[in-house]
Amino acid sequence: MPFFARASFDWRLRSRILPLGARTRVMGVLNLTPDSFSDGGRFLSPHRALRHALRMLDEGADILDLGGESTRPNAAPIAAPEEQRRVLPALRAILAARPNAVVSIDTYHAATARLAVEAGAEIVNDVSGGLWDPELLRACAQLGCGVVLMHTRGRPRQWRTQPALAPAEVLPLVLRDLGDRVHAALAAGIDRQALVLDPGFGFGKVGGENYPLLARLDQLRTLGFPLLAGLSRKSFLTRSCKPPSPAGIEAAPVIPQRSSNAEESASPAANPAAPDPESGPWDARRKLPAAVEGAPLAAPGREETSESELLAPAGPHLDFAMWKREWPTTAANTAAILAGAHILRVHSVPAAHAAAAIADRILGCGEGQPSSAT
Repeated sequence: MPFFARASFDWRLRSRILPLGARTRVMGVLNLTPDSFSDGGRFLSPHRALRHALRMLDEGADILDLGGESTRPNAAPIAAPEEQRRVLPALRAILAARPNAVVSIDTYHAATARLAVEAGAEIVNDVSGGLWDPELLRACAQLGCGVVLMHTRGRPRQWRTQPALAPAEVLPLVLRDLGDRVHAALAAGIDRQALVLDPGFGFGKVGGENYPLLARLDQLRTLGFPLLAGLSRKSFLTRSCKPPSPAGIEAAPVIPQRSSNAEESASPAANPAAPDPESGPWDARRKLPAAVEGAPLAAPGREETSESELLAPAGPHLDFAMWKREWPTTAANTAAILAGAHILRVHSVPAAHAAAAIADRILGCGEGQPSSAT
């Protein structure tokens, strides 16, 4: 099976250009929600959100994607002010600690997009492709930011009751709808070089309907834009895998992580915004930027995840949860890169880098040279 080098793009963001194509870019997910399907509630506190964000940057994330509203199946929408209450303190804290970080705001609300970009976000990542708020595309054009247009089919509360798609229907639907969203974005005044397209795995495509899309992802290159793949921890992947016995998984050795005791006993670093090489990943409890102080620590009426849960060291063996969450994702991410994805949106940055390291080498040995798109 021949593989072909990806086209190269210069993605125009709010204040900079991000080259795409030479290597796979990794977008780390930061869910600031109480109910996301994977890690809802873990990072409601700005302290913990900041610590996790800086950890992902230290692990090599090229972009951080902040979201304040869950879009899991059957999720209820929230109002823009509540979304802003969740995301803006974390956004400001991250940029106070790492001013050069590339931050994306995952929102379909024009009002939230405006406030986030004015606070320093470089990208607006809209899961509806501009369909759920008619002002969103116009706002992005005025803001001059990067824009991710994702394909979706219906709303989260409709996904489980929509008519099923035949395998041959999936790709033509996504191609047609994304083409329509591109035309709408350009008509609203968004720069062509600011656009990235996401086929929307799991968004209105149920279970096996996602596999024809992944198998033919390379055909989305005909639209002429960089591609983002958001496959991380999607249920259609884990449900397709027959897990080995937990005993077999636990027998596989891995390198144990440093105990969190070292972090807790370390003295404050001279530069609190940088990782401390002596104590492992940066610990936001040492000192927080002023932007965090006074911010709400959790949604009303909800207790936070315990410190021991967040900081507990990994055991000496791989566990069943790691197999279920990351291994199927890594396999799918590798396939996506080989089909032309420029960006992976993921929960685990190290696992994504592992997939990219192999897939990028394969692409480097493939047919043809990367072309440039302007």
